[in-house]
Amino acid sequence: MSIELSLYTDLLGNIKTRIRQAQVKATISANTEMILVYWDIGRMITERQQHEGWGTGVLRRLAGDLKNELPEIKGFSERNIKLMTQFYREYPNFITIGQQAVAQLEPELTESDKGLPAASPISSWESVQRLVAQLSWAHNILLIQQVKDLPTRLWYMRQTIEQGWSRDTLGLMIKNNAHTRQGTAVTNFEKRLPAPQSDLAKQMLKDPYIFDFLTLTEPFEERELEIGLIKHLEKFLLELGQGFAFVGRQYRVEVSDKDFYIDLLFYHLKLRCFVVIELKKGDFKPEYAGKMNFYCSVVDDKLKHETDQSTVGLILCQTKDRILAEYALRDIRKPIGVSDYELTRALPDNLKSSLPSIEEIEAELGKAEK
Repeated sequence: MSIELSLYTDLLGNIKTRIRQAQVKATISANTEMILVYWDIGRMITERQQHEGWGTGVLRRLAGDLKNELPEIKGFSERNIKLMTQFYREYPNFITIGQQAVAQLEPELTESDKGLPAASPISSWESVQRLVAQLSWAHNILLIQQVKDLPTRLWYMRQTIEQGWSRDTLGLMIKNNAHTRQGTAVTNFEKRLPAPQSDLAKQMLKDPYIFDFLTLTEPFEERELEIGLIKHLEKFLLELGQGFAFVGRQYRVEVSDKDFYIDLLFYHLKLRCFVVIELKKGDFKPEYAGKMNFYCSVVDDKLKHETDQSTVGLILCQTKDRILAEYALRDIRKPIGVSDYELTRALPDNLKSSLPSIEEIEAELGKAEK
């Protein structure tokens, strides 16, 4: 009876998996077909405009007529039709690849499509267009409008698919230049972790981390920063990236009858390891590396399961000297990274000059009161 039950459970599991796979593939195929339709409409309009010399007024007329002729179908406003022509001009050869994508597209990414540094070259237009077919219309338009450099756009496409970013999250990542920060922390991973885990761990870290969701102002204490990050844990996890699971704050570990407290402890689901985070105000100091090495050793000894990978440490400082950090980590035994954090991004000089000073604002308020 138990054997029959086991066989039945196995069969049920296989059927459920197959149904889910079909649902995901159907969703992707439906999205791809919609992208193809929008591209084709953009092509027809653009070609007719070029041949007949029609201006943008035809878009308004088309939007009105389509609304009257097909009132049950949404998505054909004047603005969206204009975006369709922009989409066609951006990817003029999309249709040939898109048709293949409908038949062949799988929900999983290949190794070549997973997150890579921004410097990675585009292997072919086929790679770009295959990724385009997996993104929603809103994601594609946002990328076209805000990311003009194609290698950079490809990086955001891959990250969006791999990490499941919403359109708003993608917009936030573009705003904070995520592609320039990924994998740039100072680490000793190449010497302390086996390949390919060392590469995966390096891509896990950023430099700098942007904590612009906090409202801290100088002077502030490290504990205030820690409390603020936990208070905004969802946004903090989003900035850390996919795979981080929160374990505890001021996590107590005991060594030789003495208590020690780790600022923040996480577990990384993809790397299968604990991640110790220490928050420091001010500049990086070499002695921070020794303390982090101690914490990683304790976590490995007291918390790490035999199937887990080595604990990784991350020291977050306001500023660091990269050469000093590299020397500090060179002979450290545990895998550790050092990154900066920013509470607000600096304004460009041209924008700074256009904003009124505090004195000017106070003077204007004084005039208003008189």
